[in-house]
Amino acid sequence: MSTGTSTAAVNHVPSGTSTDDGVISNDEVPLQEVQGSKLKRIDSLDLESSKCHQNNHHGSMNGAPWSVILHLAFQSIGVVYGDIGTSPLYVFASTFPDGVKNTEDILGVLSLILYTLTLIPLLKYVLIVLHANDNGQGGTFAMYSLICRYARVGLIPSQEAADQDVSNFQLELPSNTSRRASRLKSKLENSRIAKLLLLLTAMLGTSMVIGDGVLTPCISVISAVGGIKLQTDSMTEGKIVWISVAILVCLFAFQRFGTDKVGYTFAPIISLWFLSIGSIGIYNFFKHDPGVIKALNPKYIIDYFRRNKKNAWVSLGGVVLAITGTEALFADVGHFSVRSIQISMCTVTYPALVLAYTGQASYLRKHHSDEEVAYTFYKSIPHHIYWPMFVIAILAAIIASQAMISATFSIIQQSLSLGCFPRVKVVHTSTKYEGQVYIPEINYLLMLACVIVTIGFRTTAKIGNAYGIAVVFVMTLTSSFMVLIMIMIWKTNIFLVIPYVLVIGSVELLYLSSVLYKFDQGGYLPLAFALVLMFIMFVWNDVYQKKYCFELEHKVSPDKVKDVVLRANSHRMPGLALFYSELVQGIPPIFEHYLANVPALHSILVFVSIKTLPISKVPVEERFLFRRAQPNDLNVFRCVVRYGYTDVHNEKEPFDGLLVERLKRFIMEDYMFSRDNNQELLDKYNQVDDGAIQVESTKYPTAVERDMELVDNAWHAGVVHLLGEHDVVAAKGASTGKRFMIDYAYNFLKRNVRQSNKVFDVPHKRMLKVGMTYEL
Repeated sequence: MSTGTSTAAVNHVPSGTSTDDGVISNDEVPLQEVQGSKLKRIDSLDLESSKCHQNNHHGSMNGAPWSVILHLAFQSIGVVYGDIGTSPLYVFASTFPDGVKNTEDILGVLSLILYTLTLIPLLKYVLIVLHANDNGQGGTFAMYSLICRYARVGLIPSQEAADQDVSNFQLELPSNTSRRASRLKSKLENSRIAKLLLLLTAMLGTSMVIGDGVLTPCISVISAVGGIKLQTDSMTEGKIVWISVAILVCLFAFQRFGTDKVGYTFAPIISLWFLSIGSIGIYNFFKHDPGVIKALNPKYIIDYFRRNKKNAWVSLGGVVLAITGTEALFADVGHFSVRSIQISMCTVTYPALVLAYTGQASYLRKHHSDEEVAYTFYKSIPHHIYWPMFVIAILAAIIASQAMISATFSIIQQSLSLGCFPRVKVVHTSTKYEGQVYIPEINYLLMLACVIVTIGFRTTAKIGNAYGIAVVFVMTLTSSFMVLIMIMIWKTNIFLVIPYVLVIGSVELLYLSSVLYKFDQGGYLPLAFALVLMFIMFVWNDVYQKKYCFELEHKVSPDKVKDVVLRANSHRMPGLALFYSELVQGIPPIFEHYLANVPALHSILVFVSIKTLPISKVPVEERFLFRRAQPNDLNVFRCVVRYGYTDVHNEKEPFDGLLVERLKRFIMEDYMFSRDNNQELLDKYNQVDDGAIQVESTKYPTAVERDMELVDNAWHAGVVHLLGEHDVVAAKGASTGKRFMIDYAYNFLKRNVRQSNKVFDVPHKRMLKVGMTYEL
């Protein structure tokens, strides 16, 4: 039998006397044996709140039916690969901005493209990085969360030391031990600088992905629409820009329908796109120059650098555009599954891209004028299918944006739940597949940013310079986290880690150095964008931590809770009061402030603490934990409600109704597990073979019936949601930087984000806000 947990849906925590964590509980005395099995007691609610059984997110899909995996694989084609799939529109044009000087250079660039596609998307992401998901969730913050579960490096205020010891946090680790892993873990845990650096790295990666989500729609749509210039002279650059803007607005308006519908709508189009570019690639390969197959020899890469030296290095900024959208393979894994993405990448995307680039190179070997290079994709299309391919290209370019938009939604949801992003509304868009989300505020901001960038930059050349930096930065940061995971968590042999760093790491750093060379030609945009986002995330997270620590230091002691409740007993009114707080380790100071101004309490009072665990999901049946204040006639309870960072509040099932149901179950369990009722427990329960305890059809004890009746009466009398509205100000004597961060930056963000009642969908008619000012 598991410790501290009963077979009912509510995890049980016995009640009793005061403890130092602000919880009222019994002296820690083990229960008597129940038919040879001992029921242990864990006295701390905040420790107990860290416990949660393993729940496999659908993203991992262990043992899932092949029908489900294949459905997800088909959907992923429309959502994940649009970006990397439309790269053939502009890669050769971006690599040779001044035209082709030597036809042998085409072989060198093709060889670079083929080996880059193989090393980064296929080898690194599909075969390695996808396995570093956190219960099916991918992205920078998921990797950060994975590291936090293994080592105590998180700066999230509500984490406890016991978090890493509970079942849901435990990772499937190799059985072998590694001194190298232990030393690295110890250094990270004992260095606050290292912890802060890891958090900032996760924030930077998140910011770059969001920046990628802005630039991808711009360059994809402009590249596709620009093809019409080859067929009509009346199409000017200005018209192309405004047509692109109109298409982008329509794309973002379509996002509210969700990834599920978007995937099924877009997947056939992208599948047709891959079939078309692959077929055209085969046609061009055999018609123009089958000799480009020589590019499989990496010798042509070396010759290319020997001939062109610095210009070859600079041209890597164009080559890297062949792998744009690769991060979406990992960031979007929460929308699908590891296996489904591996299948779709290996069977559809990778072969089609190899054929497309090979065909374009074959065409350029025979037609390498400046105009042919600038419009390689459209020029290489057979004339009789030009217009059908133009339409497909437009549709594919629109869909290309979907990959990074979906990734942006996923990664912001993760950072939001971990206290690193201002509050926004997260909408769960699929009843069939968990993890598919839509964030309205972010969608509108992305649309606005895309329109501004499209109007401001106007050409793919300038946007490409910015795009490359965002792409390579994210890949480099992912590799950094990957090395930590391989050494600390997977305990990979060092002789396998070193080749990964030397091969993958050196390739990415080489590309990074090249794209940074064009910093002043548009490359500054994603870095500036990332710095603004990082500042917002850092301010929100830092003040969030300070506010939490303030509440922890000023929490109401157990004796004080008892005194103030007893004083208010003569003013108890019928009803159920839910007092919300983020503090897990005790009663928040705002409760005492409330009673000082309103010396009356409802007949049932529940302190609700919201806690986000560094895991992707918490099962509903394990979400609520309760503790009862003593003496019982106070009718005061504490409840910790636990969520994973991808959990979405269920708007269809009222939160208060679910909480009351779990509370009634707890009351029964509390009686059954209490020290004075072990004999009745033996009479009413029997032990079964699997170690679980089952209820016999007997009547509840009188005390339990009385308490349940009180809860029912309070529920029918009405529920009041008491929300703490905290104003934070910098304490007197604070530095100028701290005053700016708290008084101006944080409070500006707080005034312009969703309020807590909207986040928890609290009805306005039953809500009461309690204000208090914290001096931090």
